[in-house]
Amino acid sequence: MSIVHSIKKVIFAGNKIQMQDITRNNFDFIRVLLAFIVFLGHLGTLSASPDLRIFEHSPIEIAVFGFFAVSGFLIARSYERSSSLKSYLKKRIRRIVPAYLLVIFLCAILLSLVSTYSFTEYFSNTQVYKYLFWNSLFLNFKAPWLPGVFGNQAVNGALWTLKIEMCYYFAVPLLFLLFGKNNKYRNVSLVILYFLSLIYLNYFESLNKISLAKQLPGTLSYFIPGMLIYFNFDKFIQHKNIIFIIAFVTVWIDLFLKVQLFSPMMIGVIVMYVAYSFKFLNNFGKYGDFTYGIYIFHFPIIRTFQTLGLFEDYNPFVMALVCMLVVIAVGISSWHLYEKRFL
Repeated sequence: MSIVHSIKKVIFAGNKIQMQDITRNNFDFIRVLLAFIVFLGHLGTLSASPDLRIFEHSPIEIAVFGFFAVSGFLIARSYERSSSLKSYLKKRIRRIVPAYLLVIFLCAILLSLVSTYSFTEYFSNTQVYKYLFWNSLFLNFKAPWLPGVFGNQAVNGALWTLKIEMCYYFAVPLLFLLFGKNNKYRNVSLVILYFLSLIYLNYFESLNKISLAKQLPGTLSYFIPGMLIYFNFDKFIQHKNIIFIIAFVTVWIDLFLKVQLFSPMMIGVIVMYVAYSFKFLNNFGKYGDFTYGIYIFHFPIIRTFQTLGLFEDYNPFVMALVCMLVVIAVGISSWHLYEKRFL
């Protein structure tokens, strides 16, 4: 009996260590970093300031694809740990939908202040209600603009990724149903899906149809690596250093060949390597998860600064800093005053 008891203690200890390994990570730091990469890129593009144009080189696409890789890992984990499909969907929807609807309705109301239309003209314009309707359904491409706002350009171009994220939420249960619980079959199925996704992605990119290439079939190639690493977490942690070196070297092959073959998988590997290295970053999110608020609000805030002429009339670098502080403040407020109430 004592031997059996000892064996149980060893097994329990091993499981506990594994649990600590998977929960002690830098995802909070990574998401904030990726959000600010996106912010800087949009700042350079939307500010219309020659001085801030340097920020246009911020790798927005890589940051967005990094978000997708993180989602692959965390959503797979969330589904596997949920007691039921209903519980899983409830948690996922509560995380994304309330704040998404908040930014949609706040933009529709508050941006009337910077519209070239009068209040009466603005709120009697059917485009306002088309914007609210289609954006509430995550179909922001159907009505991206508001009357007289930002020259009738897109109010919040960052929201296109949210419909992709929602699709991931529903895709994961289907993928689990497809490949079952057998890890070997699961890995093979995901690798096949990865390459099918790449075929779709590269085909539409070769036709220069970038918007189609970035839809769900294509972006799955960035989501699936996160899932694969989650399902093979122990092996990944055991060999993460050599896997990271391979990823860093291999990604240059895609750049040389000008084709996306290895880079989606390698971006996932690099992101997950950072997530489980540098332990001093483990507590980065102890004051809250501000990333989502920063991400969904930054685009209209930058555009409002530009519309008001703040980047043009004042020192653009000072205004860029002020804009960043406003975005951070809104992100923090969104989390503490609104988002976490739903979780």
